[in-house]
Amino acid sequence: MTLPGGTLTLAPGLTITRMGYGAMQLPGAGVWGPPRDHAEAIAVLRAVVEAGITHIDTADFYGFHVSNDLIREALHPYPDELHLVTKVGASRDADGGWVMDRSPEALAAQVHDNLTHLGLETIDVVNLRMGSPEATVEESIADQLGALVELQRQGKIRHIGLSQVTDAQLTEALGITPIVGVQSLYNLAHREDEGMLRRTAELGIAYVPYFPLGGFTPLQSGALAAVAERLEASPQQVALAWLLQRSANIALIPGTSSRAHLAENIAAAALELPAEAVAELDAIA
Repeated sequence: MTLPGGTLTLAPGLTITRMGYGAMQLPGAGVWGPPRDHAEAIAVLRAVVEAGITHIDTADFYGFHVSNDLIREALHPYPDELHLVTKVGASRDADGGWVMDRSPEALAAQVHDNLTHLGLETIDVVNLRMGSPEATVEESIADQLGALVELQRQGKIRHIGLSQVTDAQLTEALGITPIVGVQSLYNLAHREDEGMLRRTAELGIAYVPYFPLGGFTPLQSGALAAVAERLEASPQQVALAWLLQRSANIALIPGTSSRAHLAENIAAAALELPAEAVAELDAIA
């Protein structure tokens, strides 16, 4: 099966579909607790694989194990071609609050939690998140990255990526270990990370925008709506297509808990934006 949008090779033996799936919306409100519709959540995950998507992005702190437990229930034993990508650097408190937790000991524990709840002995990619979802922090990442490199040496991790890092942190990381991808906040309306996108493209590193549709604040734009109307597509589809055409090293992880929305997202990979539409969209930011 060939999925529109094509594939991206991150490392030898690690090729993913550019249109992936993000598991953040599987838990309940606030990314906490069980899903609103357990059966639909399981059906969505199975539909992801049936559609030919080979890249699922998750984290054990999504719902406090909820996303990973659902992925295991729906898909284990996993197809050989399916690649699971998780992230560490955060946890949740008893009330569902977000806690940034990046000590080497905490990172090792988080990796083991992911392994346990996904039912894996080795995770394909673990992303080290340094900043908050909205901002980066300027500090060395040597200790944190060293913890993941040790787990890689033990066979718990195949590849390492980064999330919400600065240019200096990427440079530091590349001096320690190969990096297969960088996740950052980037979408049609938020392009502050344009420099990182260009640098990763030059280095042959995947760039994975999270919140590609705006996240908790959905994208709102008259220009986007007008382009979508002309192309007889939804604004969300146009925003995803714009990202895929923005740079060949971009891989997408839009999330949903609905099979209908999943089908809409997948269809966006086949949407070709004409040059005049791209120019209009480029002018939004």
